Amino acid sequence: MSKKNFFRGTFILTCTGIISRIIGFFYRIFLSHSIGAQGVGLYQLVIPVQNLVMAVTAAGIQTALSRLIAARLALGKGRESRDIFCVGTISAFFLSLCASFILYKNSVFIAAELLKAPQTAPLIRLLVFSFPLSALHSCINSYYFAGKRTGIPSALQLLEQIVRVCVTYLICQILISREIPVTAVIAVGGALASELAVALTGLLLIGTKFTRMSYSLSGIRHPMDILCEIFRTSLPLTLNRLLLTLLGSIEVVLIPQRLLMSGLSSSEALSIYGIFTGMALPLILFPSAFTNSASVMLMPSVAEMQALGFRKRIRRITAQACSGCILLGTVCALGFFLFGPFAGRLLFHSPTAGTYIRTMAFICPFLYMNTALASILHGLGKTGTCLVHSAAGILLRISFVLFAIPSIGIRGYMYGILLSEILVSILHISALRRCE
Repeated sequence: MSKKNFFRGTFILTCTGIISRIIGFFYRIFLSHSIGAQGVGLYQLVIPVQNLVMAVTAAGIQTALSRLIAARLALGKGRESRDIFCVGTISAFFLSLCASFILYKNSVFIAAELLKAPQTAPLIRLLVFSFPLSALHSCINSYYFAGKRTGIPSALQLLEQIVRVCVTYLICQILISREIPVTAVIAVGGALASELAVALTGLLLIGTKFTRMSYSLSGIRHPMDILCEIFRTSLPLTLNRLLLTLLGSIEVVLIPQRLLMSGLSSSEALSIYGIFTGMALPLILFPSAFTNSASVMLMPSVAEMQALGFRKRIRRITAQACSGCILLGTVCALGFFLFGPFAGRLLFHSPTAGTYIRTMAFICPFLYMNTALASILHGLGKTGTCLVHSAAGILLRISFVLFAIPSIGIRGYMYGILLSEILVSILHISALRRCE
């Protein structure tokens, strides 16, 4: 990938990421004021369910499609790339439909026995309708990323955020006008509407593109062979993503339960969880729009340099990426530490959120650097190494959830996050040194 394409793609993704995060940030402020900290906590509890379903049904297929389509396009086999896209997308959509049906039928059990929050059952039943739409969205993005075209995925991301905010606000106003209690259902309704809008728009755009090329689904050659190739490629990726998502979901579900053991009531535990995950943490993650965008473009660049044997160039780009991320992280850490309490009061009307922002400030240099280091390792083909490192970090956080939260409350989890990010940084750097 040329420097021009790298910086252009990074610029587009960064601009989109910043705008999306700004919209999402104010959206979370709106949610915190509309449904309260407890409502935000309930909504955050069902997000791991969606992540887990996507890990099983679409995440591995999405990455496999990007790789296989990119390979066919490089060889000038445009027809085969479209066949792969269609077969993979139909497969992901079907798997998501099956998962939606299973979760809908078992929503009460999942809410009461797994999440330990029976109030989330209606949220799960509504959320499942977005799974097939999310699968379509992911696969459409993979087709454009494979061709190194970031414009349409970026536009779809902005559309998703805009529709989510507008629909959630509209539902909220309708409920208020009818004197119906405003609950976390408005957030799930907004998410469903946004996925519907993005999926339909994406299908319209790619359908128009394929029609101009006189492409027809009936002309797909050897669909079963294509399906086997997709699943051979996606299976290890799916297992990796599933393991990390499962560990992350266990972590998220355990936090409110362990907060109860620290002496909090159920409503207090959900409120604390909502303030941390729905207010403080998104602000800490806001600057990662820069590092995430660069990381998306880093992986194919490093892969190309490795194939060409440019080891010195890989070392140079690794050093530059680390230096840039550490600089950004240090500046952000100072800003969050100095102005965190003020930001919590100003943005969320919550002194507690400000305290959490200040405490979490120290993770910024490590968090932002790990994003770039993981992308470089993926580009070098060290997917399994990244999996081990990420799993080690999550397991360390889970140990703090289990043993620290009952003793010192949510601060124990914050300390666990900091130590896990430091651990992952050390492991990533050590792995890159071994690659030299």
